[in-house]
Amino acid sequence: MTDLTAPALARSLLVTGASTGIGEAAARHMAARGWTVFAGVRSEKDASALRQGAAGDLRPIILDVTKPEQVEGAVATISTALGNRRLSGLLNNAGIAKMGPLAIQPLEDFEAHFTVNVFGMLRVTQAFVPLLGGDPAREGAPGRIVTITSVGGKIAAPFLGAYTATKHANEAMTDTLRRELAIYGIDAIAIGPGSVRTPIWDKAEKDNEGGLYAGSDWAASLNIFEETMLKGGKTGLPPQTIAEVVEDALSNSSPKARYAPVPDKLTNFTIASRLPKRWLDKVFIKRFGLQKKD
Repeated sequence: MTDLTAPALARSLLVTGASTGIGEAAARHMAARGWTVFAGVRSEKDASALRQGAAGDLRPIILDVTKPEQVEGAVATISTALGNRRLSGLLNNAGIAKMGPLAIQPLEDFEAHFTVNVFGMLRVTQAFVPLLGGDPAREGAPGRIVTITSVGGKIAAPFLGAYTATKHANEAMTDTLRRELAIYGIDAIAIGPGSVRTPIWDKAEKDNEGGLYAGSDWAASLNIFEETMLKGGKTGLPPQTIAEVVEDALSNSSPKARYAPVPDKLTNFTIASRLPKRWLDKVFIKRFGLQKKD
C-alpha cells in the first residue's frame, strides 16, 4: 500500500475528468493518501468546488482533453512542478455518454464520444508518456497509466452503441499501450466498472429530454433502458469504491491488467460475458421490449 511518509511529489498523479463522479472521488482519495494530485477540470468553478474540503496536496488544473492547447499547458505545468522527477500515474477518466439507437443516432453525437473518450484519452496519454518514463533524463520509477473503461468495454448493450464502441476501443488501446510501453517500464491498466453512482446517466437523460427519439420505433424500449440506467446511477457502487481500486492499480507491486468492480459481478458480468452472443441477444431483447413487431 501507499507509504504515507514519502516526501511530496514522490508520488504524483494526473486525473482527467475530476469535476464529478469517479474522477473527483479518485482525486480526493489519492490526495488524502499522500499523493500529489493534479486534477483536470474544465472551469474555475469546478476547480473551486474540488478544493472544498480536500485533504492533502490536491491541485486542480484546467484541462479539457479535446483541446490540444490545454493538454500542452497541463504538461508544462506538471513538468515544472515535478522538476526532474517522473509522473507516477495518469488516470484517464474523462468521458461522455449519450443514449440512442445506432440506426438513427446523429453522427455528430457518435463522433462526440470518440472525440472525448478515445481521441482525448490518446491525446493526453501521448502527451504524458515522456513524463511517465519516456524521457530518460527524468528520475524515479516509471509511472502507470490507468484508464477507466466500463462493463461496456466487454459487453455491448442496446442504446449505448457509441459509448460501448469507445470503451471497447479504450480496452484495446490499454492492452496495446501496455505491450508497447514495456520498453520504458510504463504499465497500462484498465478498470471496467459496472453501475456506479455518478451523474453521467443523469446527463445522458438530460440530453434526450428534447425528444430526439420520442417518435421513433425504439421510443418505448429506450424509456425502459433509461430507467434501468438511471436506477443504476442511484443504486450502483459508490465512486469511493472505484477510487480504492484506482489506488490498488497505482500502488500494488503486482497489479492486475484489468479490474472489474461490478455490483453482483457473477450475474452482471461473469455470466453475461461468457454467454453465447445469441443467448445474450435474447436477454436484451426481452428485457427492453425489442421483439420484432407484427
